[in-house]
Amino acid sequence: MEMRSFFGFDTQANFLISDIKVDPSRSPFIEERLEVLFESNELDEISNFAKTVQVSSTFKVINLNKFDIGDTKKIPHPERRKIEREVGLNIDGEPELDHPDKIFGILLLEKRWYFGIYEKSESVWRQHVHKPNSYSTALNTRVARAVANIAAPKPENLRIIDPCCGIGTVVVEGLSMGMNIVGRDISPLVCVGARENISYFGLESNITKGPIAEVTEHYDVAIVDLPYNIYSHITDDEQFDLIQNARRIADKVVFVTVEPIDVFVIKAGFIIKDRCIAKKMQFERQILLCQ
Repeated sequence: MEMRSFFGFDTQANFLISDIKVDPSRSPFIEERLEVLFESNELDEISNFAKTVQVSSTFKVINLNKFDIGDTKKIPHPERRKIEREVGLNIDGEPELDHPDKIFGILLLEKRWYFGIYEKSESVWRQHVHKPNSYSTALNTRVARAVANIAAPKPENLRIIDPCCGIGTVVVEGLSMGMNIVGRDISPLVCVGARENISYFGLESNITKGPIAEVTEHYDVAIVDLPYNIYSHITDDEQFDLIQNARRIADKVVFVTVEPIDVFVIKAGFIIKDRCIAKKMQFERQILLCQ
């Protein structure tokens, strides 16, 4: 679902090709990206293109065929090193194997060679597991990051709110990706915990106390993790009221729920654009993208 939000389609393969540029560190599911500068059916043409590349800092070249990619089989290690040397020697710059300023990648995919700027994903969300305050019922950081991306794949100029933010798991992920996101919760103690978590990672956001019904501002996007545990059980009427208020304060809403809410969502005037299920052992959450 995150892939569909970013690129407009998904795939069962372990790669995709798209004209849409996404920072790989935004997604907990993307491992690396190659920004293609040149492509050819012949490796010699890749080597010739490398002669036109000038690097003012240090660089290195890596071959990405270290495992099977789609139907393209892994290239053995000695051959990968040979390809890297052949192309790297043609680049005008200073090679540096350990700590280069820039990394170029070469990839063979379905009998076609690709050369470009390589970027490896940084698992920022893993760092956020170790926060001062956590609840067993909160979204894990990986799912929270994906939910934030589903809600705002292009966050520039968007105002986002998490009106049931709990300890701020989604807010932290959104802030770490540069999103303009605020949080709110009905519990004063939970708000304190959310503020501590946000501050712990050197981030800043506004966390306010109160129910969603008291939100007066309008937002482009809302992310609503509906209350569900024994300490925050709500009736069907209260749940529908929360969904109606989400409709009132935002143009687009991502709901996270452990119970079916389709009837309430449609009754509130939403159209369900996409959905998926996030599983944690025997525990399942539905994620609904609504507009």
